[in-house]
Amino acid sequence: MDNRAEVSTFLRSRRDKITPEDVGLPAHGQRRVPGLRRGEVATLAGVSVEYYTRMERGNLGGVSDSVLNALARALRLNDTERDHLYALARAANARPLHGRPRPKQAAVRPSVLRIIEGLHDQPAYLRNNRMDILAANPLARALHCECFEQEPANCCLFVFLDPRARTFYPEWERVARDGVGVLRVEAAKNPYDRDLSNLIGELCTRSDAFRTLWGAHNVHVYTRGTKRFHHPVVGAMELKHESLDLPGDEGLTITVYSADPGTPSADALQLMASWAATQEYDKAAAHADAKGGRRN
Repeated sequence: MDNRAEVSTFLRSRRDKITPEDVGLPAHGQRRVPGLRRGEVATLAGVSVEYYTRMERGNLGGVSDSVLNALARALRLNDTERDHLYALARAANARPLHGRPRPKQAAVRPSVLRIIEGLHDQPAYLRNNRMDILAANPLARALHCECFEQEPANCCLFVFLDPRARTFYPEWERVARDGVGVLRVEAAKNPYDRDLSNLIGELCTRSDAFRTLWGAHNVHVYTRGTKRFHHPVVGAMELKHESLDLPGDEGLTITVYSADPGTPSADALQLMASWAATQEYDKAAAHADAKGGRRN
């Protein structure tokens, strides 16, 4: 990942979104830029035009936290965008470890697997920063059954490269935008992560929609919310989701879905659980038959 290019494009994209009226500045004469001028951002941030120009050209090396805070206020960054700016600054001041192999991701801890498997009536899965699903309970596999047709299952590859995703997610545009925003955040945190760069490169090459959204430089972090699904077996569902980062495992997140009690979505979730149990039984029976066993 080219950090300087990322910094430059991100700052320009945020500057373009703000009008002089938004920040109480007079809009005199004909303007050649859609948003604020560089000089206006510099004034709002309390730095010289030359210094802001240096930052917008991608050089955040040595920039202090106070300047970053002032810049975030001037550009009216939200919390996620502010954190993204700080991540870009940290990456600008870090050096890649040439000649040293990137450490492999550690195996999922048994205690984490027990947490996921223990949620019998709620879909739950563990993902990494590339949106690979590393572990999932049976209900999560049933919910994302089409995504799990390929191993390892990857949420973004399914959203952008599998045409069934547009049916599975009735609000596909929002899901797609949020997924790209998550990868944008992770790319800033891990600019030398080759696997992450390869995933982004593949999506840019194979999906026009991803390439367009990637160019918008929006960022997103999953915390909690509501997501709509149209499952191929049980139909429409509206589920709440909570995303919980694992403090001891950087880049790993547990996502859990639930339905409000007494709703059609709760009924659909129960129906899906029954269907998932039937699927597991059929697989076990087929495996036993393959080994010469018999069904009881």
